[in-house]
Amino acid sequence: MAKKRKSPAPSRKSDAGASQEQGITLKELLGAEVLSKLKAQADELKQAESDLKEEQRQKEEEAKKKEQKLRENDFAYLLENSDSKGSKYK
Repeated sequence: MAKKRKSPAPSRKSDAGASQEQGITLKELLGAEVLSKLKAQADELKQAESDLKEEQRQKEEEAKKKEQKLRENDFAYLLENSDSKGSKYK
């Protein structure tokens, strides 16, 4: 059987400029003041989103309570969903 020959490893570029461009991050390009503003804005957006979700949850909870009160006053609903055996009243 013939042995498989390994292909040579890909040659790496030794350009100093290319490695510097890859090493620079956005954090390094932006100033500390800009970064702090962006972080503060991100925190504000997260807080606003969580507040909105909490408000929506509370509205849904209130709507469920109102609906339950209406159902408790509806005789047909109570009749359909009541215990037909009446064992707890004996």
